[in-house]
Amino acid sequence: MTPLRLGTLAWPVGRPAGIDGYAARLDGFVAEAKGRADLLLMPEYAPMEIVGGEAGAAAELRAMVGIAPAVVEAMRGVARRHGVWLVPGSLPMESGGRVVNRAPLIAPDGRLAFQDKRMMTRFEAESWGVSAGAGPVVFGTPWGTIGVSICYDAEFPKHVRAQVEAGAWLVLVPACTDSLHGYNRVRFSAQARALENQCIVAVAPTVGLAPWSAALDENHGAASVHGPVDRGFPVDGVLTAGAMDAPGWVFCTLDPGAIERVRRDGAVLNHRDWPKGPVEPPALAVLA
Repeated sequence: MTPLRLGTLAWPVGRPAGIDGYAARLDGFVAEAKGRADLLLMPEYAPMEIVGGEAGAAAELRAMVGIAPAVVEAMRGVARRHGVWLVPGSLPMESGGRVVNRAPLIAPDGRLAFQDKRMMTRFEAESWGVSAGAGPVVFGTPWGTIGVSICYDAEFPKHVRAQVEAGAWLVLVPACTDSLHGYNRVRFSAQARALENQCIVAVAPTVGLAPWSAALDENHGAASVHGPVDRGFPVDGVLTAGAMDAPGWVFCTLDPGAIERVRRDGAVLNHRDWPKGPVEPPALAVLA
């Protein structure tokens, strides 16, 4: 199978002038990566910068939901213009009378499908009222089957495992974390999911301070790509990583065949040995 050139972006939160300003920023970032990557990953909630300055988080959410269809069209236009596969982050959208957090995957011809976020953080559930979306899906690409697990979803093994069992060898994690605790939860989870599933997991964060935005006021993270900790991969599993809070792209060429080989002939076979059925509840050991 053809190697995949992946680009993952640490998105510096800005203050664009409306949808057109955001689209221009998005176009500029994609133009930087064009020719260096075939598939581009950007962070969770990056488009929320469009509505920064509204009167509070709830007002920002309402404003974003109102313009979300137009924002998605702008994203499609950028993907078509540059002829790239694009995961431009995620954004809150209306679905069946509820607000859900959705990440589109857009093909170079503008076709798209969505992955919803399933597990809500406390801020999303308690402050915003964002609802759990549909369960995990997978996407067919020229490089095989891939998945998207949005930020907090990557902290739950079964979400990624469902995608892996459906054929995903690569899982993309758009993230938005406002503290080092949050960043490390996502990073450690990405490493764990790559290890336990013998797959590749890539993370794209928002970075920078945006005091004008209630939703994106503080952002910490580093773009990174993680693989199995086994034969054919780095000893720590880190395929590439940017500097902490440093904006910009990191690039990595990925070989789907390397995942097939390590799953077949690794020093350990985590992917194969994942429990196939329910784990029995532990018995109480009696000290004697």
